[in-house]
Amino acid sequence: MTNSIHIDDLEDLARGAAFLGTGGGGDPYIGRLIAREAFREFGAPRIIAAEDVDDDALICSIAGFGAPTVQVEKLICGDEITHALAKLEQYLGRPIDALIPAEIGGSNSLVPLMLGARRNLPVIDADGMGRAFPELQMNSFSVHGIRATPLVITDEHLNCSIIEAGTDTEAEQMTRALAIQMGLRVFIACFPMSGRDMKKAAIYHTLTLARGIGASIREGRMKGDPVTSLINYLRGTTTYPHAHVLFDGKITDLDRSTSEGFSVGRCTLASLDGQPSTAEFVFQNENLIIRVDGIMRAVVPDLICVVDRETAEPIPTQALKYGQRVKIIGVSAPEKMRTAAALAAFGPKAFDIAEDFKPIEILAAP
Repeated sequence: MTNSIHIDDLEDLARGAAFLGTGGGGDPYIGRLIAREAFREFGAPRIIAAEDVDDDALICSIAGFGAPTVQVEKLICGDEITHALAKLEQYLGRPIDALIPAEIGGSNSLVPLMLGARRNLPVIDADGMGRAFPELQMNSFSVHGIRATPLVITDEHLNCSIIEAGTDTEAEQMTRALAIQMGLRVFIACFPMSGRDMKKAAIYHTLTLARGIGASIREGRMKGDPVTSLINYLRGTTTYPHAHVLFDGKITDLDRSTSEGFSVGRCTLASLDGQPSTAEFVFQNENLIIRVDGIMRAVVPDLICVVDRETAEPIPTQALKYGQRVKIIGVSAPEKMRTAAALAAFGPKAFDIAEDFKPIEILAAP
């Protein structure tokens, strides 16, 4: 089965990917622009279902890597990703047959589409997370034993390095150190894998789902209630069936900085629903945990998404501002991201969060 993503779909896709990015994954507006220009120049790439990929196909991921606050200032030209892929192919000694997003969140869902258009390579309708995460080892590929390395890291000057590492945690540390030296706006070609291994690890149909999420917001605006439209769409999927508005409020305090290669901080909100209630969420590129009146309401790997109160426009961490009126939506993570092995890799303890993981369908139950 093949699917199509046309130039007219990119706005919906970018908006949906921004929502699934839970605050991170790269700026969706920039991602939409670069994909649109590639589609205009080279044509749209073919989109293929994960289950239809040949077992012996060679697949890799391509992604932006660094801090979102820096990425909006250092824009991509496109040569970085073609250079990274060419270097990985040279190192592996064979061409890549298809691309898969490392994460569906933010611009990292759109970068593979740009490269697919430039190189006439198909892009798989799947990814390694069903959301975005800040560190290289925090994905379903790693949990299923697929190594991130060999990995190529490239900057805007086409400086590049090839990384081999014993574990993906070590690969993250090495890549992060290089990214800091290269200006925190780099691109990586990583996770070379077979089609057989990809099918076991990937989160399926996430490009299609991201487009559907974006369309639900757009259509909901026409009806005057985009948040309800978004919630209803999510609840109708098998990948994200549990979705709840966790808080409705105004940002009253924001502490955000760039530290050790990440955008980190916390955001405090006051209720707008007539109750004397407050909320606080913590982020490391992506939103990690939200507490309402001191009680945990959602935590990784479940999704914590900030949207504009009136338009449901997703708001990434670098765009948070004092005084914004927002709603916080919690969404259940895909089941592959909730296993015991997955929680060990990117559950609360991986971020030094004291609380244990509890599913949002329990935390948000009335």
